[in-house]
Amino acid sequence: MISILIIVFTLIALVIIHEFGHFIIAKKFGVPVEEFGIGYPPRIFGKKMGQTLYSLNLLPFGAFVKIYGEKEGLEDSNSFQRKSIEQRALITLGGVLSFWIVGIILLSIIFAIGAPTAISDTVEAEDARIQVISLVNGSPAEVAGIKIWDIIRNVKYQSLSVKINKVKEIQEFVENYKGEEISLTIERGKESFELDIIPRIEIPEGEGAMGVGLVRTITRAYPFYLAPLKGIKACIDLTSQIVNSLGGIFGNLFQGKGLPPGVKLVGPIGVGSLMDEAIEAGPIYYLQFIAIIAIHLAVFNLLPIPALDGGKLLFLGIEKIKGSPINIKVEEKINALFFILLIIMIFFVSIKDIINIF
Repeated sequence: MISILIIVFTLIALVIIHEFGHFIIAKKFGVPVEEFGIGYPPRIFGKKMGQTLYSLNLLPFGAFVKIYGEKEGLEDSNSFQRKSIEQRALITLGGVLSFWIVGIILLSIIFAIGAPTAISDTVEAEDARIQVISLVNGSPAEVAGIKIWDIIRNVKYQSLSVKINKVKEIQEFVENYKGEEISLTIERGKESFELDIIPRIEIPEGEGAMGVGLVRTITRAYPFYLAPLKGIKACIDLTSQIVNSLGGIFGNLFQGKGLPPGVKLVGPIGVGSLMDEAIEAGPIYYLQFIAIIAIHLAVFNLLPIPALDGGKLLFLGIEKIKGSPINIKVEEKINALFFILLIIMIFFVSIKDIINIF
């Protein structure tokens, strides 16, 4: 129950921060914000401070801002529609930038406290650990109950037991005992236990015998003055990886190849399940996962799809090229259509999430 509350609070907090990004830049350019709402109507409580009504609403699915003149062609010079294209673009980007800022702050905290840092097998480190960073759906590892962020400390076959310190050690062990039942000593958060697994003899392309991605890590903390620099660099690197990954996914889909091996779509329920696993792994892993979610949301919101911030930027780009704005009613209808399509997609992905979880 506590995990569920933490997950719900975190997701709502991310949306509130996103909307605050729009809010703060709109105010910076003199555009009044008529309402800043937490949750969606019907309204439970509201208090007007200055030009803005701050409200708490019944449906706890996020937050919203109502920017003056965003959906109406008002002639007032302070309305959103009367601002320059550049200013409207920055107001639109405010939400995306807030996700990146959250990512940088969380990653900086992690680096200051002590972050799991990937190292190669060639580095001598007695305190190194082998961690699961990816898991193939339906693989022996998933069936056995292995989760992302699990640490593999030991492998055993009958009376033979091997302490694991390098990725190649577990790879060689698994290769020698494919088709046989082996035991893995797993460390998950503060727990330590054994799981039995039978590595596959026939291995699907792009997967391993167990169906996991492994990385060798050590915990490394940085001085407080270096941690923000490491956070910024990690945010840039993660953004680049996500963009490249999305490029590969869309490339495969356009070619009719389907999703790349090992890639699966998850909806809010699937994300919630992964967040629960991160909570089990420990606070550092949870903060790290929230940072990754925030950066994913930043990139996703920039996609040129109507109903997203990227769609709004697309319309502004068209306005810049043609020299006149797109009819507001037309824009609203296009946004509504794509919003419905997104909801339908989320619904079907969520159904799949539920099937995978249960």
